[in-house]
Amino acid sequence: MAAPKTNEFMEKVVSLCKRRGFIFQSSEIYGGINGFWDYGPLGAELKRNVKDLWWRSMTRLRDDIAGLEATIIMHPKIWEASGHVATFTDPMIDCKTCKGRFRADQINEIPCPQRPSKTVSECAGEKTEPRPFNLMFKTHVGPVESDENAAYLRPETAQAIFAQFKNVLEVSRQKVPFGIAQIGKAFRNEVTPRNFTFRSREFEQMELEFFIRPDDAVAKLAGAVAKLDAGTNLSEPKTDWGWEVWHKYWVEQRLSWYESIGLPRTSLEEYWQRKDELAHYAKATVDILYKFPFGAQELEGIAARGDFDLTQHQKHSGKSMEYFDEETKSRYVPHVIEPSAGVDRLILALLCNAYHEEEVVDEKGNKEVRVVLRFHPRVAPVKAGVFPLLKNKPDLVRKALEVRDLLRPHMNVFYDEAGAIGRRYRRQDEAGTPFGVTIDFETLGEAGPGMADTVTLRHRDSMLQERVPISDLAARLLDQVR
Repeated sequence: MAAPKTNEFMEKVVSLCKRRGFIFQSSEIYGGINGFWDYGPLGAELKRNVKDLWWRSMTRLRDDIAGLEATIIMHPKIWEASGHVATFTDPMIDCKTCKGRFRADQINEIPCPQRPSKTVSECAGEKTEPRPFNLMFKTHVGPVESDENAAYLRPETAQAIFAQFKNVLEVSRQKVPFGIAQIGKAFRNEVTPRNFTFRSREFEQMELEFFIRPDDAVAKLAGAVAKLDAGTNLSEPKTDWGWEVWHKYWVEQRLSWYESIGLPRTSLEEYWQRKDELAHYAKATVDILYKFPFGAQELEGIAARGDFDLTQHQKHSGKSMEYFDEETKSRYVPHVIEPSAGVDRLILALLCNAYHEEEVVDEKGNKEVRVVLRFHPRVAPVKAGVFPLLKNKPDLVRKALEVRDLLRPHMNVFYDEAGAIGRRYRRQDEAGTPFGVTIDFETLGEAGPGMADTVTLRHRDSMLQERVPISDLAARLLDQVR
């Protein structure tokens, strides 16, 4: 089938998200609230799978990264030290005619309130001059609303890692180079949230701060700092790696991880920021972009941030952030490489990448359009659908429930006995379930003893079916979904 146009494609994705329980607009019964989204049953499972896979890859499978879970509200001086209070702004303009308020650099990308997948051109009314608008949500701690009790919802998860650097270093018994990973909510009062969930006011981040030796300490230890070139082996960290090689290492690590959860390298782009685009403290930043239907947009940034953050917190708190390196016998403030990914953006990318339509023939010979979400089995919300061929045959139902209970401790399964088997397959295709397990009369041994206690295993993408012994089923599926 011909690929749908961009707006049409996004409308179909948005419609599917609501229809199947991936994503709902927050507070919908009250008309919704712009820039906030709720994840339904399937969306919650998809999001949890993604976060679990990231956490496992960062902490469980490595010896050099420890975890942290910090509070959303922290001491306001943290945001003064980081520069967010003074500089975390977007340019905002008002329209004197329609009274709308917009980001000055996005006046042609205004989201349509009725159709989140579309944008509308702004009216031609006279505009005010752009002025800075701080994106942090402000609140108060304690019973009195005063400037002394002002606080902020965190706009990123990174600063808590820097503030807790010395504590984590001590209790985890790590040595530089090492990292601290965190997954958590962040909040930005976006002037114009847009592109469905891509730019929201409440979102989740998966961030790693990986602390490394300054290049002069590397040179002191190894004699020289390794040069980055096309032949550099990035498979295993080396003592002579300076910031440039470490940065490239983490770019490749992150690209490989995206591939491991089903986003092909061809759907991703690397954007190396120019010198005039870099934050003042950054030595290099690479944005990993996904080719969304509305254009290539950032999923993750990998920044070489130098020692800016720890130095700022050392200056503002009066507490030393220096590290004593036993190997170099010297003290220094570690430098950092920061891979920072947006969970919600990644969920949207996975949904867009997975959405497919194809023409198939049903059991009656009629042509129909099959909507299928081709999630990688690792991220799929439901791993297997379990179906008795007929719901009015107690022996089939009993056996199907046994198979469901066999699989349930190992993976998320969905039991369905309503409707024709083809309809049940289609429902699970639309939910992205990679495997269907059907218990039929052959399972009960009615086709001969050789087929007893086997099931029909259907593969979502190819729709091919095979007989699999029940005793082998869990191991067979686990090999695919882990």
